[in-house]
Amino acid sequence: MPEGDTIHRAAERIRAVLEGRVPEQILTPHPRHRAGRWPELLAGRAVRSVDAHGKHLFLRFEGDLTLHSHLRMTGLWIVCREGQRWRRSPRRAWLVLRSEGWEAVEFDGPLLELTSDFRARTDPRVALLGQDVLGEHFDDDRFLARLRASDQTRGIGDVLLDQRVVAGIGNLWKSELCFAAGIDPWRSVSAISDEEAVALLGLARKLMRESVQSGHSARPRAVYKQARRPCPRCGTPIRGRGQGEDARTTFWCPGCQR
Repeated sequence: MPEGDTIHRAAERIRAVLEGRVPEQILTPHPRHRAGRWPELLAGRAVRSVDAHGKHLFLRFEGDLTLHSHLRMTGLWIVCREGQRWRRSPRRAWLVLRSEGWEAVEFDGPLLELTSDFRARTDPRVALLGQDVLGEHFDDDRFLARLRASDQTRGIGDVLLDQRVVAGIGNLWKSELCFAAGIDPWRSVSAISDEEAVALLGLARKLMRESVQSGHSARPRAVYKQARRPCPRCGTPIRGRGQGEDARTTFWCPGCQR
């Protein structure tokens, strides 16, 4: 699943070619969206802003209209020169926005909707989110309040995926952050001190910002999908096992994570 750094990077690229501009062409080639009349509803409207919160991306148009996207497991945003070959089949394109020789294209999804600004703000899927881990400002006390209000018996690795506690961390970063901090992802939240929790989120903001700036190559792969390989820190074989109600696989080193 694309995580917060991927979505913020997509927002930056889309912003560079669309913000402040009226798209010259808007296409909704997928049958799922053809009946929505989005090209007609958005015709002549400039893109006011492009922003992200956690794993959600928003293109805000004049006239209080917002395109809301969540890529979940399968979606992808690309920005490329018009006429450049796309990274996926054109049959999988849901939305194409063209401006001054550039294209912003959304493939698959499954969440892509045109809504009002008010509904985008009050949608429970957005309104109940925790702070964006990559937000310009991050309030440690607000984060700790949500962390302590969550089930204290859950493992910290599981809670990091809870978007109501903090938004933007996914399965890759959950595993890599716990490894980088030397914290056992199975340790209960009640056994994590406030100082450890704040330091963990500080590390998340640092590493995920570096990923936004540098691209996928900056993402660490110390433990994620490295089960049975030796830990790069202590040599113990890395383990992988489902965690939480959704049984998302957590990767960790039982030798040096405490």
